[in-house]
Amino acid sequence: MNRIAKFEKVSKERFIADWMDTFGGDAGSAETVYESVKLPKRATKGSAGYDFYSPLKFTLHPGETIKIPTGIRASMREDYVLMCFPRSGLGFKFRLQLNNTVGIIDSDYYFSDNEGHIFIKLTNDSNEGKVLELEAGTGFAQGIFLPFGITEDDEVTELRNGGFGSTTA
Repeated sequence: MNRIAKFEKVSKERFIADWMDTFGGDAGSAETVYESVKLPKRATKGSAGYDFYSPLKFTLHPGETIKIPTGIRASMREDYVLMCFPRSGLGFKFRLQLNNTVGIIDSDYYFSDNEGHIFIKLTNDSNEGKVLELEAGTGFAQGIFLPFGITEDDEVTELRNGGFGSTTA
């Protein structure tokens, strides 16, 4: 196996700011959540996906959405991308979906002003009326590192600074 990446926690200050911006509350509560953030891990030797663990307990009724600051960032080789998906079982049972269908974490996102903080926005798209209840510390998404190529005539020299939509004019 190629070892091409590493997961880290964002700084405590970054997480607290992002948590409070997303959910409100106080810095002390956000700090408690930060201390419980677990780095993504594979479940088995043959797993391709690294499970992302929810930093909070939440309930999603059909049609409801939640944006989760994971507290995680990923450094990776320049020729790799981290693709994020819902955990297979949650997608199968609840039609749990990422709002952007597949999360794409580029290698240069790590260097953004927000420290490359990975957010995952989910929707319970159940058409069977199923309510998703997830405990804090439970795997809810998975990330897979994949190599990618560029065209022979690619001449891009721009640098990233930001997340969603930051590279479009």
